[in-house]
Amino acid sequence: MHRLILMRHAQAEASSPSGGDEARPLSAVGRNEALAMGRALAERGLKPDLALVSSAVRTRETWEQMHDALGDVEVREEPRLYNAPAEVLRRFVEDNEEQAGCLLILAHNPGVHVLAGDYLSESAASPAILDRLAAGFPTGAAALFTVDVAARCAYEGFITPRSLGAGA
Repeated sequence: MHRLILMRHAQAEASSPSGGDEARPLSAVGRNEALAMGRALAERGLKPDLALVSSAVRTRETWEQMHDALGDVEVREEPRLYNAPAEVLRRFVEDNEEQAGCLLILAHNPGVHVLAGDYLSESAASPAILDRLAAGFPTGAAALFTVDVAARCAYEGFITPRSLGAGA
C-alpha cells in the first residue's frame, strides 16, 4: 500500500424510518458532500484500488455517490466497520495493506478521527497539523496518508466537504 484514505461517511439524516442508527440514510446535504468528495479524490489522483465500507446505510450511500467519480474499484462491505473503534480500523488497514496500492476505509467517528490522530502522532506530524485534526473530523471528511515500505503513515492532506464548497 502506498496511500491510505481514512474517510467518515457524509452527513446522514437524524433518524431512519426503522428507528435504528445503522439504517440512517444520507441527507440531501450528505449526498452533495459525497459527490464533491468523490470528485476531489479523483482530481487528486486518489482512486482507491480497494474500498472497505461499513455496512451502515449512510456509509454505503456515501460510497454510491462517490463511485462514478472514482470508477471501477473493488468494494467490500464490512459489518465490523460499523462504529468500530480505532484499533479495529487499524487491523483492517494492516490486514489489507498488501491488497491495494491505495486503500480507502469508509467508516464512522470517533474511530476514524482517533485513528487519523494516532497516525499523525506516530509520524511526528507538526503541531499545526495536529491542531487542525484536533478541531474535528466532520462528516464526509477524508484524511490522506502516504505509506512507506515499513507501513508507516505520513500525513498527505485533509479534505472536508466544506473546503470544497459542499456540505453544511
